[in-house]
Amino acid sequence: MGILIAMGQEIQTTEFSERDFVEYRAVLTRETALLGHWFEDRHFSQQSGIAGFELEAWLIDQTGSPAPVNIDFLSHLDSQWVSPELSLFNVELNVRPAALHGGVLSELYDDLLRNWLHCTGVARQMDIDLMMIGILPSVKETQLILANMSHMKRYRALNEQVFRHREGRPLQLDILGREHLRTTHHNVMLEAATTSFQLHLQVNMDNAVRYYNAAIVASAPVLAACVNSPYLFGHDLWDETRIPLFEQSVATGGFSGASAGPLKRVGFGSGYARQSLFECFAENLEHFPILLPMLSQEPAESMQHVRLHNGTIWRWNRPLLGTDRDGKPHLRIEHRVIPAGPTVVDAIANAALFYGLVHHLAMSVDAPETILAFNEVRDNFYAAARYGLEARLDWMDGRRIPVRQLLQEKLVPAAISGLEVLDIDRDDINLYLGIIRDRVNSRQTGSAWQRAWVGEHGNDMGGLTLAYAERQHQGQPVHEWSTD
Repeated sequence: MGILIAMGQEIQTTEFSERDFVEYRAVLTRETALLGHWFEDRHFSQQSGIAGFELEAWLIDQTGSPAPVNIDFLSHLDSQWVSPELSLFNVELNVRPAALHGGVLSELYDDLLRNWLHCTGVARQMDIDLMMIGILPSVKETQLILANMSHMKRYRALNEQVFRHREGRPLQLDILGREHLRTTHHNVMLEAATTSFQLHLQVNMDNAVRYYNAAIVASAPVLAACVNSPYLFGHDLWDETRIPLFEQSVATGGFSGASAGPLKRVGFGSGYARQSLFECFAENLEHFPILLPMLSQEPAESMQHVRLHNGTIWRWNRPLLGTDRDGKPHLRIEHRVIPAGPTVVDAIANAALFYGLVHHLAMSVDAPETILAFNEVRDNFYAAARYGLEARLDWMDGRRIPVRQLLQEKLVPAAISGLEVLDIDRDDINLYLGIIRDRVNSRQTGSAWQRAWVGEHGNDMGGLTLAYAERQHQGQPVHEWSTD
């Protein structure tokens, strides 16, 4: 989901005047100009290869239905590593960032597992459960209402501003997959149904463009291997239905009605980076109206307004600004493509695939963005979202190739090579990318398992949810799950 603001700060009001928007734009313009100078002067941290992630999860009751109790849950949990999300039935788990070196994959696994087990233990004391999945099969549209929105002003303000830009028009959800779902919705809570595993990668100015473009190129095959969201409101749609659902749940675009054009607030973006990641922030200012004109008293160097505005534009690969411990600003890439789940070990395997493949592509002699046109990569992405491991992708050898074959023959080996160059522990490489290889070979992604379960047991979304949760807590990777 990653709703709004990477820093997670709260705002003070949900009501804004025209003067608020004018003043905010003036400050945003000045901060963006300062940011441009930072890029010119190479003012950023030179640290690179720092990994981190955010995992969004559902709270569910004993029947498998969403449990809108995150306020009580977080109060009982009392952890700085877990925070609220858009809905009262979602939370977000975080881990300490770590350098991509040595035993980092095991460290990330241990950190996430420790957090996950703490959360599930507290949940069970409350007679609820925690679940990570791209879309909860049992969620009903009637549950995605403002009464179930988290009690944070930034979410209420977002809802009001999205519909102000839409001139009050309801959201039209229209997804054609194996079945066809069409419905009308009157708030942004549709987005609460999309939960993801968002990977972060700190980069420096020397490699930022190559890594950002590599993340864009890698998006389709990574997503194809990780799909986990076939069902929405009982309809069998895309292998990763979360992608079109997210894009349609905050359907407002740029200036002058650009929501009907390529520059949408949720989407694949308008192109590769060319000279620097500043191009994305300049595009933010030039093409996207301000949604939340919340003025900050922090100095311009904190980039509060740039960050808040950037947090309301959801590219599937999004540049972020952060700060090192010494106060030096840094650049991060946020990869928003991967759904949550199915298990902790699957999540770390997905991360290993992304980090290894992106490093390999970014370090390639021939930059992939000079070989694959952006529109080809974008089409690859939506094909992967729709068909998962059955998709066919345009690749750098000029062929359209089944993504399963591409992963088996080229991209899993490329990810292995990328992790080896980073000097990741050999046992970890074998373990986590072995999981990806076995998942691809067996064709059993999270989406494939869910469909197989429904094929055997019928269209019982509550039963599917509970069966999935049971296997998730057992901890085996999804390619080993049975449907019995």
